[in-house]
Amino acid sequence: MDNQASKFEGRVLPLIGWSICCFLVTSLTLGIAFPWGICMLLSFFINNSTIEGRKLKFNGKGIGLFGTWIKCFLLTLITFGIYGFWVPIVIAKWVVKNTSFES
Repeated sequence: MDNQASKFEGRVLPLIGWSICCFLVTSLTLGIAFPWGICMLLSFFINNSTIEGRKLKFNGKGIGLFGTWIKCFLLTLITFGIYGFWVPIVIAKWVVKNTSFES
């Protein structure tokens, strides 16, 4: 097998568990903990990924995404939804900034 292969090694049962946990955390806090739930799922996907033989590691924390999420929410509200088009880009930049290769 090629050492430089890119692959994803996640399995369905852990994904179901993390998805349920994310749903519960978000629901029980009426959406306030949504960033923490997203970080749980991102950790599952990124920490189970290998790019060209190098494992990825997600370093993001819910509190870090919370500030970004609040800023995006308020700007979307103030601009009557127009800023909403930029939110996926802002979140993607945050995810990439908080992803690294494992040592």
